[in-house]
Amino acid sequence: MCSLEKKGNIYILTLTDPGEHRLNPDLIDSIRSALSTLKSHPPSSPPSILITTNHGKFFSNGFDLSWAQSFSPRLKLMSSKFQLLVSDLISLPMPTIAAVTGHAAAAGMILALTHDYVVMRKDRGFMYMSEVDIGLVIPQWFVVLLEIKIGRGKVLREVVMGAEKLTAEMAVERRIVGSVGEGAEGTVDAAVELGERILKRRWDGGAFAKNRMVVLRDVLKAIEQEQSMEEKASQTSSRL
Repeated sequence: MCSLEKKGNIYILTLTDPGEHRLNPDLIDSIRSALSTLKSHPPSSPPSILITTNHGKFFSNGFDLSWAQSFSPRLKLMSSKFQLLVSDLISLPMPTIAAVTGHAAAAGMILALTHDYVVMRKDRGFMYMSEVDIGLVIPQWFVVLLEIKIGRGKVLREVVMGAEKLTAEMAVERRIVGSVGEGAEGTVDAAVELGERILKRRWDGGAFAKNRMVVLRDVLKAIEQEQSMEEKASQTSSRL
Protein backbone atom coordinates (compact mmCIF):
# COMPACT_ATOMS: atom_id res chain seq x y z
CA MET A 1 0.00 0.00 0.00
CA CYS A 2 2.47 2.64 1.20
CA SER A 3 5.82 2.87 2.96
CA LEU A 4 7.28 5.50 5.29
CA GLU A 5 11.02 6.08 5.53
CA LYS A 6 13.07 8.71 7.31
CA LYS A 7 16.09 10.46 5.81
CA GLY A 8 17.43 12.90 8.35
CA ASN A 9 14.45 15.08 9.24
CA ILE A 10 12.63 14.33 6.00
CA TYR A 11 9.96 11.63 5.94
CA ILE A 12 9.12 10.09 2.58
CA LEU A 13 5.71 8.42 2.25
CA THR A 14 5.56 6.37 -0.95
CA LEU A 15 2.51 4.81 -2.59
CA THR A 16 4.34 1.62 -3.40
CA ASP A 17 2.50 -0.73 -5.74
CA PRO A 18 2.80 -0.19 -9.53
CA GLY A 19 -0.95 0.22 -10.07
CA GLU A 20 -3.22 3.27 -10.15
CA HIS A 21 -3.21 3.90 -6.37
CA ARG A 22 -6.99 4.14 -6.34
CA LEU A 23 -8.21 5.64 -3.09
CA ASN A 24 -10.17 2.73 -1.61
CA PRO A 25 -10.55 2.28 2.17
CA ASP A 26 -7.49 0.02 2.43
CA LEU A 27 -5.11 2.52 0.80
CA ILE A 28 -6.63 5.46 2.68
CA ASP A 29 -6.24 3.61 5.99
CA SER A 30 -2.63 2.77 5.13
CA ILE A 31 -1.80 6.43 4.45
CA ARG A 32 -3.62 7.57 7.60
CA SER A 33 -1.68 5.04 9.65
CA ALA A 34 1.59 6.53 8.36
CA LEU A 35 0.40 10.06 9.19
CA SER A 36 -0.63 8.90 12.65
CA THR A 37 2.95 7.71 13.21
CA LEU A 38 4.21 11.20 12.35
CA LYS A 39 1.65 12.90 14.60
CA SER A 40 2.79 10.78 17.54
CA HIS A 41 6.20 12.46 17.63
CA PRO A 42 6.71 14.63 20.73
CA PRO A 43 6.51 18.44 20.34
CA SER A 44 10.19 18.67 21.30
CA SER A 45 11.22 16.83 18.13
CA PRO A 46 13.30 18.87 15.64
CA PRO A 47 11.49 20.37 12.62
CA SER A 48 10.50 17.78 10.03
CA ILE A 49 9.09 17.59 6.50
CA LEU A 50 6.77 15.08 4.84
CA ILE A 51 7.16 14.23 1.16
CA THR A 52 4.45 12.10 -0.43
CA THR A 53 5.29 10.39 -3.72
CA ASN A 54 4.52 7.30 -5.78
CA HIS A 55 5.87 4.35 -7.70
CA GLY A 56 4.60 3.66 -11.21
CA LYS A 57 2.58 5.68 -13.71
CA PHE A 58 0.05 7.07 -11.22
CA PHE A 59 0.33 9.32 -8.20
CA SER A 60 -3.34 8.44 -7.70
CA ASN A 61 -6.14 7.91 -10.19
CA GLY A 62 -8.80 8.99 -7.71
CA PHE A 63 -11.51 7.02 -5.95
CA ASP A 64 -11.73 3.27 -6.51
CA LEU A 65 -15.06 3.36 -8.35
CA SER A 66 -14.65 -0.25 -9.43
CA TRP A 67 -14.52 -1.32 -5.77
CA ALA A 68 -17.53 0.83 -4.95
CA GLN A 69 -19.53 -0.52 -7.92
CA SER A 70 -22.05 2.34 -7.59
CA PHE A 71 -23.06 0.82 -4.23
CA SER A 72 -24.05 3.85 -2.12
CA PRO A 73 -22.72 2.64 1.27
CA ARG A 74 -19.31 1.90 -0.27
CA LEU A 75 -19.18 5.28 -1.97
CA LYS A 76 -20.05 7.00 1.30
CA LEU A 77 -17.44 4.99 3.21
CA MET A 78 -14.74 5.85 0.68
CA SER A 79 -15.70 9.52 0.66
CA SER A 80 -15.83 9.70 4.46
CA LYS A 81 -12.42 8.09 4.87
CA PHE A 82 -10.90 10.43 2.29
CA GLN A 83 -12.30 13.42 4.17
CA LEU A 84 -10.54 12.14 7.29
CA LEU A 85 -7.29 11.71 5.36
CA VAL A 86 -7.41 15.27 4.05
CA SER A 87 -8.20 16.56 7.55
CA ASP A 88 -5.19 14.61 8.85
CA LEU A 89 -2.92 16.22 6.28
CA ILE A 90 -4.24 19.70 7.04
CA SER A 91 -3.54 19.24 10.77
CA LEU A 92 -0.17 17.49 10.34
CA PRO A 93 2.45 19.36 12.41
CA MET A 94 5.03 19.78 9.67
CA PRO A 95 5.21 21.21 6.12
CA THR A 96 4.20 18.78 3.39
CA ILE A 97 5.36 18.33 -0.21
CA ALA A 98 3.72 16.22 -2.92
CA ALA A 99 6.30 14.84 -5.36
CA VAL A 100 3.95 13.89 -8.19
CA THR A 101 5.74 11.50 -10.54
CA GLY A 102 2.63 10.19 -12.33
CA HIS A 103 -0.97 11.04 -13.16
CA ALA A 104 -3.06 12.66 -10.42
CA ALA A 105 -6.76 12.56 -11.26
CA ALA A 106 -9.91 13.65 -9.41
CA ALA A 107 -9.48 12.76 -5.71
CA GLY A 108 -5.85 12.00 -6.55
CA MET A 109 -5.35 15.61 -7.65
CA ILE A 110 -7.09 16.78 -4.47
CA LEU A 111 -4.71 14.60 -2.44
CA ALA A 112 -1.71 16.23 -4.14
CA LEU A 113 -3.03 19.78 -3.73
CA THR A 114 -3.77 19.25 -0.04
CA HIS A 115 0.00 19.34 0.45
CA ASP A 116 1.66 22.71 1.07
CA TYR A 117 3.95 22.40 -1.94
CA VAL A 118 3.72 20.40 -5.16
CA VAL A 119 6.63 19.30 -7.36
CA MET A 120 5.51 17.60 -10.58
CA ARG A 121 7.39 15.37 -13.01
CA LYS A 122 8.14 17.34 -16.17
CA ASP A 123 8.20 14.61 -18.79
CA ARG A 124 5.21 12.44 -17.86
CA GLY A 125 1.83 12.63 -16.14
CA PHE A 126 -0.97 15.13 -15.85
CA MET A 127 -3.32 16.59 -13.27
CA TYR A 128 -6.95 16.14 -14.16
CA MET A 129 -10.31 16.71 -12.47
CA SER A 130 -12.25 14.08 -14.40
CA GLU A 131 -15.74 14.43 -12.92
CA VAL A 132 -17.34 16.13 -15.95
CA ASP A 133 -15.85 13.57 -18.33
CA ILE A 134 -17.10 10.57 -16.34
CA GLY A 135 -20.49 11.99 -15.37
CA LEU A 136 -19.99 12.53 -11.64
CA VAL A 137 -20.80 15.57 -9.50
CA ILE A 138 -17.73 17.04 -7.87
CA PRO A 139 -17.98 17.28 -4.05
CA GLN A 140 -18.41 20.83 -2.82
CA TRP A 141 -15.41 20.62 -0.52
CA PHE A 142 -13.21 19.66 -3.49
CA VAL A 143 -14.19 22.97 -5.10
CA VAL A 144 -13.54 24.89 -1.88
CA LEU A 145 -9.99 23.46 -1.77
CA LEU A 146 -9.45 24.20 -5.47
CA GLU A 147 -10.64 27.80 -5.01
CA ILE A 148 -8.07 28.32 -2.26
CA LYS A 149 -5.26 26.61 -4.13
CA ILE A 150 -5.81 27.89 -7.69
CA GLY A 151 -8.33 30.75 -7.42
CA ARG A 152 -11.88 31.25 -8.69
CA GLY A 153 -11.31 32.50 -12.21
CA LYS A 154 -10.48 31.05 -15.61
CA VAL A 155 -8.16 28.35 -14.29
CA LEU A 156 -10.85 26.92 -11.99
CA ARG A 157 -13.29 26.79 -14.92
CA GLU A 158 -10.69 25.01 -17.07
CA VAL A 159 -9.93 22.49 -14.34
CA VAL A 160 -13.45 21.73 -13.09
CA MET A 161 -15.82 22.52 -15.97
CA GLY A 162 -13.35 21.90 -18.80
CA ALA A 163 -11.72 18.79 -17.31
CA GLU A 164 -8.40 20.09 -18.65
CA LYS A 165 -5.56 17.57 -18.51
CA LEU A 166 -2.69 19.62 -17.15
CA THR A 167 0.91 18.73 -17.94
CA ALA A 168 3.60 19.92 -15.53
CA GLU A 169 4.36 22.89 -17.79
CA MET A 170 0.68 23.88 -17.90
CA ALA A 171 0.31 23.43 -14.14
CA VAL A 172 3.33 25.65 -13.42
CA GLU A 173 2.08 28.29 -15.87
CA ARG A 174 -1.28 28.34 -14.03
CA ARG A 175 0.48 28.42 -10.65
CA ILE A 176 -1.10 25.14 -9.57
CA VAL A 177 2.33 23.53 -9.19
CA GLY A 178 5.35 25.26 -7.72
CA SER A 179 8.15 23.50 -9.57
CA VAL A 180 9.04 20.52 -11.76
CA GLY A 181 11.56 17.68 -11.74
CA GLU A 182 13.28 15.63 -14.41
CA GLY A 183 12.01 12.06 -14.35
CA ALA A 184 10.66 10.21 -11.31
CA GLU A 185 13.91 10.21 -9.35
CA GLY A 186 14.65 13.82 -10.24
CA THR A 187 11.21 14.90 -9.05
CA VAL A 188 11.73 13.29 -5.64
CA ASP A 189 15.23 14.80 -5.50
CA ALA A 190 13.76 18.24 -6.25
CA ALA A 191 11.22 17.73 -3.45
CA VAL A 192 14.01 16.73 -1.04
CA GLU A 193 16.00 19.84 -1.99
CA LEU A 194 12.91 21.97 -1.37
CA GLY A 195 12.39 20.20 1.95
CA GLU A 196 15.98 20.89 3.01
CA ARG A 197 15.55 24.60 2.23
CA ILE A 198 12.37 24.70 4.30
CA LEU A 199 14.06 22.89 7.22
CA LYS A 200 16.66 25.66 7.37
CA ARG A 201 13.82 28.03 8.33
CA ARG A 202 13.33 25.94 11.49
CA TRP A 203 9.59 26.53 11.55
CA ASP A 204 7.71 25.17 14.54
CA GLY A 205 5.57 22.28 13.24
CA GLY A 206 2.68 22.88 15.63
CA ALA A 207 2.45 26.57 14.77
CA PHE A 208 2.76 25.74 11.06
CA ALA A 209 -0.18 23.31 11.30
CA LYS A 210 -2.33 25.83 13.15
CA ASN A 211 -1.66 28.46 10.49
CA ARG A 212 -2.47 25.93 7.76
CA MET A 213 -5.75 25.14 9.50
CA VAL A 214 -6.58 28.84 9.49
CA VAL A 215 -5.77 29.18 5.78
CA LEU A 216 -7.80 26.05 4.95
CA ARG A 217 -10.56 26.62 7.51
CA ASP A 218 -13.21 26.76 4.78
CA VAL A 219 -12.14 23.32 3.57
CA LEU A 220 -12.42 21.89 7.08
CA LYS A 221 -15.80 23.58 7.50
CA ALA A 222 -17.06 22.20 4.18
CA ILE A 223 -15.92 18.71 5.19
CA GLU A 224 -17.70 19.01 8.53
CA GLN A 225 -20.89 20.16 6.80
CA GLU A 226 -20.79 17.24 4.35
CA GLN A 227 -20.19 14.78 7.19
CA SER A 228 -23.13 16.27 9.10
CA MET A 229 -25.41 16.00 6.07
CA GLU A 230 -24.40 12.38 5.48
CA GLU A 231 -25.03 11.54 9.14
CA LYS A 232 -28.49 13.12 9.05
CA ALA A 233 -29.31 11.28 5.80
CA SER A 234 -28.20 8.02 7.37
CA GLN A 235 -30.33 8.60 10.44
CA THR A 236 -33.36 9.42 8.30
CA SER A 237 -32.82 6.31 6.20
CA SER A 238 -32.58 4.10 9.29
CA ARG A 239 -35.98 5.32 10.49
CA LEU A 240 -37.68 4.33 7.24
